Amino acid sequence: MVEAASRDVAASKATEISRIDLRLFSYPMDGVGPGGIDLPGAKGSRARLAVRIETKDGAVGAYVGGQANSLAQAATCAKAVIGKDCFAREQAYEDIRRHLRKEDRMGAGVIDCALWDLAGQRLGVSVAQLLGGARRSVKAYASTWFGGDGGGLATPEAYADFAEECYAMGYRAFKMHGWSDGGIEKDIGAVLALGRRVGGRMALMHDSACSFKTFADALAVGRACDEAGFYWYEDPYSDGGLSAHAHRRLRELIKTPILLGEHVRGLESLATLVLADGTDFVRADPDFDMGITGTMKIAHFAEALGLDVELHAPGPAHRHCMAAIRNTNFYELSMVGPSRGNFNAPVYTCGYSDALDDVSADGTFPVPEGPGLGVTYDWAAIEKMTTQHVTIQ
Repeated sequence: MVEAASRDVAASKATEISRIDLRLFSYPMDGVGPGGIDLPGAKGSRARLAVRIETKDGAVGAYVGGQANSLAQAATCAKAVIGKDCFAREQAYEDIRRHLRKEDRMGAGVIDCALWDLAGQRLGVSVAQLLGGARRSVKAYASTWFGGDGGGLATPEAYADFAEECYAMGYRAFKMHGWSDGGIEKDIGAVLALGRRVGGRMALMHDSACSFKTFADALAVGRACDEAGFYWYEDPYSDGGLSAHAHRRLRELIKTPILLGEHVRGLESLATLVLADGTDFVRADPDFDMGITGTMKIAHFAEALGLDVELHAPGPAHRHCMAAIRNTNFYELSMVGPSRGNFNAPVYTCGYSDALDDVSADGTFPVPEGPGLGVTYDWAAIEKMTTQHVTIQ
C-alpha cells in the first residue's frame, strides 16, 4: 500500500507546473498608419506575448496573444500558478483573480489559454472537444481599420467599395471602424453608403471605438444605423462603454442593437453592465477576459439571460471557444482594409491564418483540429523578435 501511495504521489507531481516562459516580441506591421488608419506603404510594428508552460514530466502548452502592457501582469499570474496541477484551471482562475484584484487582469488571458492548450496536448484532443464543441468552422465578418486621409478608407464610398470586395470573397458580414477624430459626418455618410450598397446582402456593424464625444453625436450615428438597417452599433460613446445609464438611454431612442463589453473586464463587471440594461449583445475575449475559462463563463452567463455573446478579435482560442458556444454569431476578422495591413503575428508553422484573403468561399474560417489549440509556433522567429524575456520556475 505504501508503494502504491508513493506511485500516486509521483504521478500527481508529474503534472505540476514547473516552468513558465514569457516572451514579449515585436513584429513589422505594414500598410497601417498612425491611429490604425489603412494606409498603403506605411511601416509600423505591433507587440504580442508568447507563453510556454511546462510540467515536471515535460509536457508543454503554448499560446501567443495579449499585448505589450500585460507582461507584468502575466508574470504575476505565472508566479501564482507555479507548482499547481496543470489541470486545475478553476483554481488557477480564482488565485489569479485575487493576485490581480487591483489590476485590470489583462495578463491572465495568455496564461489560461496556454493551460488549455497544455490540457489538450496531454489528452490528445482539441480545446474545442474539451469544451464540448461541435462546430468545424466559424462564420466571419470583415472588421476594418480606421478611416483617414490618403488611405484605402478615406471616404464613405471607399467603405462601400471595400464591403463589395469582401462580399465577393465570401464574407456576409462587415463592420466599419470609422474616423477616430470625434466627428460624425463621414461616419454617417459611410453608414448610409453601406446600407445602400450591401444592405440586405451583408450584416452590417458600426464601431466608433468610443470616439464620439457627446450623447447627441452617438444618437445621430445610431439613427443613421437604424436607417441603414445595421446589425449592431458598438462602443459609440467616449465613456469607454462603461456607462450603463447612458447606453440604456441610447437603447431607448434607437432600434439598432447595442454591443458593449470590449473595455469592461471580466465576468462580474460585464454581468453588472448587462443586468443594468446597458447592452443588447455581450462582448468577450480570451485575451482580455481571463482566458478561455473567463470567456466561457461570460458566454454561459449571457446564455442564461437569452442573450448572444460576440467574441472580440481573431485567434485560435477564439475559434475553439466559438465552436462550443451556441449563442454566438460571427468571428471578428480584424483589422482589415484595402491595403492589406498585417495585423496578426506571422508566427505559425502549421498554415493557420487570419488573413483577409484566406477566408473560405462560404465566408468561414476553420476551427483547428489538432491537440490543444491545434496550432504550432515558429519559436525561432519569436526568439529573434523578442524584446523582453521572463522565466518563472
